[in-house]
Amino acid sequence: MPTSFDGLSMSELDTFHGQGAAVRYEKADNLLQLALEMQAARGGLSLKDIEDKFGVGRRTAMRMRDAVLRNFSQCEEVETDERTKRWRIPSGTLDRLITFTADELAALDAAIRLLDRDNREDEAANLTTVSGKVRALMKPDIARKVEPDLEAMLEAEGLAMRPGPRPRINVSVVEELRDAMKACRKVRIRYRNRRTRKINDRLVHPYGFLHGHRNYLVGWHENPKANQVALFSLPNIEAVEILDETFVRDPGFNLQSFAAQSFGLFQEEPYPVVWRFAPEAAEDAAEFVFHPSQTMERDTDGSLIVRFTAGSDLEMAWHLYTWGDKVEVLEPARLAEMVNGNRMTWAALP
Repeated sequence: MPTSFDGLSMSELDTFHGQGAAVRYEKADNLLQLALEMQAARGGLSLKDIEDKFGVGRRTAMRMRDAVLRNFSQCEEVETDERTKRWRIPSGTLDRLITFTADELAALDAAIRLLDRDNREDEAANLTTVSGKVRALMKPDIARKVEPDLEAMLEAEGLAMRPGPRPRINVSVVEELRDAMKACRKVRIRYRNRRTRKINDRLVHPYGFLHGHRNYLVGWHENPKANQVALFSLPNIEAVEILDETFVRDPGFNLQSFAAQSFGLFQEEPYPVVWRFAPEAAEDAAEFVFHPSQTMERDTDGSLIVRFTAGSDLEMAWHLYTWGDKVEVLEPARLAEMVNGNRMTWAALP
């Protein structure tokens, strides 16, 4: 059996053919997506639309259009008053080709929870209706196949309390981690330490994600010195290798409960917190959900007392600074010292 061909080893040839197959599959996906887009767009798609939607040049857009015309005889040119030509596929032609994945349904549910968290209840309700309609369109056998993966994805997507700026994240890293979560497969991640910048391998059982001002993988760190649930910053994960070895998820672990231990994302031992908002800020503060465990009570002078249990002094301090002198930390003493000390420092600045 030959071990090389035209100067290439057999392993190199396998890699080459594998890459070629991946490119062909990607092209097929794009053509199918284009056909579905042509059916969805009642006014049709122009070459410029194809360029923008798929991030391709003019000649590639023309080849994609021609491929759809060859494979879908129902495709027709749309008559318009403008000089730009447009093409579409009549409504209903490709309905049997349309399906929904667990990732897509999970993304829809995540969007609903984000809207609900941001007090946009009307939009969340509308999107919930859309989600119900999408599920109603699914064939029963397809829905049964998708449901287990969907449950796993919903369990794996956690929302932290604090929104904020979004760091750059490698999309392929997230996709690999999601695949590993659904299959309960261990992963080996190439992880860059934020302080030392050194890159080391970490063996992790991926449990889910926490999204907030930073984005983290939550997983069991399998290591003699660790062996505990830990947070791994997604931007610091350089690469992911999905292993053949499976893991059993801790049945007692709940992602939302884990997130609720902290005010934001930094995990610390929870402790009782008490804040007093001045009477002039009480009405505004009463409209906030500072933490899922919070309770509120009005004092005789009109001030608002907020109590909850959580960790992360630093993230609480960051938030409290936005209220200026309208809030007072009653408990714990170390948080009060941190907030009041910085306020005095700022007040002393020229």
